[in-house]
Amino acid sequence: MLRLEGERCSIRPWRAADSGSLLQHANNINVAKHLRDRFPHPYTRKDADVFLRHAVESEDESNLAIEVHGTAVGAIGYVPGRDIERFSAEVGYWLGEAFWGRGIVTEALALVTAYTFDELNMLRLFALPFADNSGSIRVLEKAGYIREGLLRASSVKYDVVKDQALYARTNPAWQPPP
Repeated sequence: MLRLEGERCSIRPWRAADSGSLLQHANNINVAKHLRDRFPHPYTRKDADVFLRHAVESEDESNLAIEVHGTAVGAIGYVPGRDIERFSAEVGYWLGEAFWGRGIVTEALALVTAYTFDELNMLRLFALPFADNSGSIRVLEKAGYIREGLLRASSVKYDVVKDQALYARTNPAWQPPP
């Protein structure tokens, strides 16, 4: 079972027992407003149960919990590309507001980036934060991601047109599989 250890957090698969902490930290408009619409607000017990049932039963370890002091307080994951983008993946993350500003997500992103590069042979990871999400942009920059561009009017969140920044990091040690 995958477990990545850092000084501030650990990255691990979700557990059914994470329901209470997931509900506590996910049901927050300040978290939801920075995420895709598939992340609901309000975040209900039913949302937590449906998500955890899928996450726990899945053999796919690309959707992971961020754990601090034994409790799941956020999530980090990646969505691998297909076809010619099969060595690239979009990365995403969120963290409960009570834990913001402590370097937790930066460490989590560094751990997942190293894992996907070293163990999964990913060539490129990228993220598309809203351009006005300075916290997420800071996380990406501190984790070594480079801004590649600005996608103007590329998304709509809560009926507001938003720009997205494109950040990426490439794997300098990447080799084609044998």
